[in-house]
Amino acid sequence: MTKIEQLKEKAKVGWASFTSFEALTSTAAPKLLQFSGARKGMKLLDVACGTGVVALTASRQGLDAEGIDLTPELISRANENSKIMGLKAKFVEGDAEFLPYNANEFDIILSQYGHMFAPRPLVVVKELTRVLKPRGILAFSTWPKELFMGKFFKLIESFSQPLPPEVASPVLWGDMAMIENRLKDRFDQIEFGRDAMFAPTMSPAHMLKLFEKNAGPLANLVKALADDPIKLSNLRNSALELIENYFSNNFLRQDFLMTRCVKKA
Repeated sequence: MTKIEQLKEKAKVGWASFTSFEALTSTAAPKLLQFSGARKGMKLLDVACGTGVVALTASRQGLDAEGIDLTPELISRANENSKIMGLKAKFVEGDAEFLPYNANEFDIILSQYGHMFAPRPLVVVKELTRVLKPRGILAFSTWPKELFMGKFFKLIESFSQPLPPEVASPVLWGDMAMIENRLKDRFDQIEFGRDAMFAPTMSPAHMLKLFEKNAGPLANLVKALADDPIKLSNLRNSALELIENYFSNNFLRQDFLMTRCVKKA
């Protein structure tokens, strides 16, 4: 198994319990849809869809929505959510770097905090471009590198083993200059927007516990540091301090960056 394959297998395990966050990420999904310009009747793909919050929000608005994710537990939950809502959105297990779709198949592709975790950004961009129709829309939400979630993932990286040279940090998807550089050869009309989620929690310590259990990279790192209690304690103290800086009135503020662009003809 290659290092890339190992990373993906590790990600499957780490993100398997992400369902706990679906109510929160559901609050951001309509904002991405509105920003993207998605319209009724469009064929939409939700990449790294998690439990399907974006695709199902789109389906309720009359779009023909599909979703794909690397983690089978999340796909199972997405299909369950579709049944609960009485919708016909389709969800399949799959890899953002190897999308199982035909060329020029979708009118619009969205990703909410998802495609950014694929290890090779240029491979992902190439695949997104391939399955999107000419003049189709690509829109996604990521974490600004200078605000809470960007700093949170940077902190995790600082306590982790170095990434292989062919793998890019997901934090870089929160840098507008980097986004433009990655997209400019295949997309135009690149524009940005910002918004925020507010996660209810009793205390910063409660939120840290939730992240440790359900946020893939941190969940995996906590397991990896089980035999190094001093380093694990330092990680927890640093993460708690960071959370406290963005915690107020029993909410954790999580600002996000939205990008919208159009595939070149």
